[in-house]
Amino acid sequence: MQHEILEQSFRVQVVHIIRDTIGVEQSYNDATNRVYEEIHRVLCKEYGVFSLKEYSNSSFEAVFEYFLKGKDYEKCLDIIELAFRIIDTYVRGREWGFRNAAGVSQKPDDAIDELNSRFKESGIGYQFESEELIRVDSQYVHSELVKPVLCLLGKNKKYAGANDEFLSAHEHYRHKRYKECLNDCLKSFESLMKAFHENHSWPFNKKRYCKEIN
Repeated sequence: MQHEILEQSFRVQVVHIIRDTIGVEQSYNDATNRVYEEIHRVLCKEYGVFSLKEYSNSSFEAVFEYFLKGKDYEKCLDIIELAFRIIDTYVRGREWGFRNAAGVSQKPDDAIDELNSRFKESGIGYQFESEELIRVDSQYVHSELVKPVLCLLGKNKKYAGANDEFLSAHEHYRHKRYKECLNDCLKSFESLMKAFHENHSWPFNKKRYCKEIN
């Protein structure tokens, strides 16, 4: 699997999925317009610019022309992650309002499934899970280990701390911040062990911590 090349055909497929789920930007399509405006606003603030494209006609055009032509693959992945996080949360929570929006033809679950299928088809080592873009180096390890862990941690509120740290570790790993990744892995393991002990009322030393990597 490769992680740093996003072929043009894959990028076009991603834009189709997003548009089929959020809708087409039009003057009367308020729910859709607000989503694209928010995506553009968040990205501009993150990258320290006022617009992703000078003299763009719409937020959709600014974001996705930048995405289609962008040479920085990390920023392109940022756009995918942000768009699908909004689909997974905001659009899902207002699915009835988006169902009749112009251009909408699929539901959030179908969009996420299709995105992950497109990643696999293109041999690009990422999957969208638990509102995050997770780097995948081995499909077997991801399906047999990572995905079940995400499912387990995400379903139980007692493991919320461990889940957040586990996802943070994946975020660091994706950006090649390996020391920070290992530290968050240790924190997640420690939080999980504490949760196990508390759940079973087992005694343990609450002052002991996993040693961070310096």
